Order: sequence, then structure tokens, then C-alpha cells
Amino acid sequence: MAAISLRKVEETAPALAGPYRSAGVCLRKHGLDGLRAAVYLVVDHSGSMRPYYRDGSVQALADRVLGLSAHLDDDGRVPVVFFSTDVDAVTDIALEGHEGSVERIVSELGHMGRTSYHLAMDAVIDHYLDSGATDPALVVFQTDGGPSDRRAAERYLCKAAKLPLFWQFVGFGDPGSRQFDFLRALDELAVPGRRIVDNAGFLPAGADPRRVSDAELYDRLVGEFPRWLAAARTAGIVGAGRG
Repeated sequence: MAAISLRKVEETAPALAGPYRSAGVCLRKHGLDGLRAAVYLVVDHSGSMRPYYRDGSVQALADRVLGLSAHLDDDGRVPVVFFSTDVDAVTDIALEGHEGSVERIVSELGHMGRTSYHLAMDAVIDHYLDSGATDPALVVFQTDGGPSDRRAAERYLCKAAKLPLFWQFVGFGDPGSRQFDFLRALDELAVPGRRIVDNAGFLPAGADPRRVSDAELYDRLVGEFPRWLAAARTAGIVGAGRG
């Protein structure tokens, strides 16, 4: 059973009823129906991201992450980290009042800088640990390019493998761009040589991410999550009774 009912979604965020239904179909397909998990959204706020804010791609992703989260978490909110050279904001978005939420948040932010993955990852880790959560977490990490400090990003991912966090990276832009070579390499880091479990995936969403259907997006967002969950349980990272 979903954490939040369709009726509640229709009452609080009617525009998200369609994505919510698609997310439910996808979760059932992957054997995740009834799973309880925290959902995080990390959003690239570097200068090259301007077109994706202007055309609504970032808002569309945020809305669809909310639709997914409503199945997994009952508070109707998703913690969001906006990052560039530093962490620009740690806030949240909610089903109620989701329309235009990204624009409202970024209107209060300053300069759009470079791309520091590891600082955003650190913010997610701190938020998760400080929350006292016991359920596993799916972190949707959006970016349009590689990090300014690759070694730091790789180090944080490997350290975070000991925590119940799965990092699903989402690339905005040309899927064939060398900007995403690092994320492809990150996805293939050796297990157990570099990390205790495979705790990351990479989803290239293309130059117009809004054209990816709800069904396809959700399928690719959660496609690797069941394998990670099983491995994390075996390794004792996620308790057998969690999720």
C-alpha cells in the first residue's frame, strides 16, 4: 500500500495524480510496492543549468520525484539540496503548493557557480543522519556535467556506501557528452574493491528531459534500487525489517 493515497494526492496536488499512478505501476513492476523509504532530490544550480530552469525541466523533475515519494514516504515532502560551488540551499518541496516551487526557491539564491558534487553529498548525508531515519533512502541527484573535484566526489560515494543511501544520478544534456564520462565511471566502481556495495546508478535524461515519459523516468529511477536494497540487507547496511 502506498504511503499516501491517490485521494490525498488528488486533493493536495491534482496535477501530480498522473505521475503518482505511473510511479505506482513502476514500483509494483520492480517488487517495491509497500516499500517505505526516504526520497531526496539534489539539484545542480551551476551556471550551465540556466536553460533547464528556464524551460521547466527542473520543476518537472521535482514534481515527478514528489509523485514517486508519495508512495514511499508519508509526510508529503521531499528534502532538496541545491548546489553549485557550495551548497546553495537545503530546503524541501511539498505536494501542497508544489507548482512553481523551484522558481520560488532559486529566486532567493545567489550566484550560479561551478559543480561540487561532494558538498551536496555531504549535505544529504548530514540531513539523513540528523533526521534519525531508519528506512533506506533513494537520492535523486541531478546534474548537467561532471564535478569540479572528481576525487572528492568518488571518495564521498565510497564512504557513503556504508550508509542506507542509494544515489541515482540523472544527467541533463546530450547523453553522449564526455561531461558524463565520470558518472558512467562512478556507476562502475569496483565492488568490493572500492565500496562495500554498488550504491549508485546513472540515468541520462537527454537534452530535453521533459520528453522522457513518466513511465520511462520512474522505471529508470528505481530500476537498480531493488538490487542495491538486497545487497545492502545482506551487508547489514539496511536492516532486514526496514523498507
